[in-house]
Amino acid sequence: MNEAEAQRLLTDWAMWAREDQLPPLQAQGGGPWNTWLVLGGRGAGKTRAGAEWVRGLALGRPPFAHRPVTRIALVAETMADLREVMVEGVSGILAIHPRRERPKWEPTRRRLEWPNGAVAQGFSAEDPESLRGPQFAAAWLDELAKWKRADDAFDMLQFGLRLGDQPRQMVTTTPRAAPILRRLLNDPHVAVTRARTADNALHLAPGFLTHVLKRYGGTRLGRQELDGELIEDRPDALWTRAALEAARIEVAPPLQRIVVAVDPPASSRAGADACGIICAGMDATGTVHVLADESAQGLRPAQWAGKAVALYRRFEADLIVAEVNQGGEMVRAVLAEVDAGVPVEQVRATRGKFLRAEPVAALYEQGRVHHCGTFPALEDEMCDFGPQGLSSGRSPDRVDALVWALTALALQPQAPPPRVRGL
Repeated sequence: MNEAEAQRLLTDWAMWAREDQLPPLQAQGGGPWNTWLVLGGRGAGKTRAGAEWVRGLALGRPPFAHRPVTRIALVAETMADLREVMVEGVSGILAIHPRRERPKWEPTRRRLEWPNGAVAQGFSAEDPESLRGPQFAAAWLDELAKWKRADDAFDMLQFGLRLGDQPRQMVTTTPRAAPILRRLLNDPHVAVTRARTADNALHLAPGFLTHVLKRYGGTRLGRQELDGELIEDRPDALWTRAALEAARIEVAPPLQRIVVAVDPPASSRAGADACGIICAGMDATGTVHVLADESAQGLRPAQWAGKAVALYRRFEADLIVAEVNQGGEMVRAVLAEVDAGVPVEQVRATRGKFLRAEPVAALYEQGRVHHCGTFPALEDEMCDFGPQGLSSGRSPDRVDALVWALTALALQPQAPPPRVRGL
């Protein structure tokens, strides 16, 4: 290759982009989309995808456009974000263009103009009224979920998307529990693609992922900022994300009593309830520490019993607490087949799941429970568990096991064992 050919290859975004960075074929409900929502973690390549989309539109290049789109809106939360991220940023519009194609940037007019006459005009979401009047055939909206006047600015833009055969907009954002985001996710005319920070590892500083995953992996902040997940609280749930984050520590202190709680499923067939398996311990102050969640779905009796006994041995627990509503003596027998020497306490539910869970939730409110590490699947169930159960209608198996473990440790009289263990 000569230099010009190599340059063309290196700047051919359709060749180098990941699938989630290219325009989707259809909306969530099928058919053409009018909004492309890109949800991604920090550093996942959202800005690059947005800048390349604008470049493809302005130059009329497939798969972005079949002819140049001459009027484009660029909307950021602030004018500083518009200039420093969308236009002049490392992955911004100016940076991703080869010199021969680069548009002219007029900062005072907040305007980009390409050699072929296509124009992109910049706006701040802090001033929704500035979107009253101009008209466009396309728009790129960056970090919509953190706009302070998101609904006003978004709605005003929609009235201006009225040029061309099919006006479209692209939204790039790290997800937050914002009403505008829920609105888009529930719209069948919106296409959604997702990306994690780890998907863009080749373009990130060495060691960055290792550092942030070690510190934030599995936490609410990490799942939002690194995995691009929309993490929401259910209004009537017994637990909140904020409370669980406040209860999180890295390592448990020496513990006086440790139990493994098991909530066996009624069946091991595909799609059946999971087997809840939780380990927790209590320290000398009466504070409970959740140590492990080994819950799993589709396990046969011998398999879940094996996992429970392995957890018992791993943490040198004092007891396995097993709910027997579904199996009676069968539960004890299955555990005995794995290890007859493991002490098993059978418990039977006589009240509804929500009523049993309320005293345990009160322990969290009193600051008497810590999570030692992160337990994303368990915490998702906790924050989705309300008076009518989980919003999915499924059984809250992890929550059930947690309730049995904490009840055994903190909500019934216990004679402390003679030894103290450090983890």
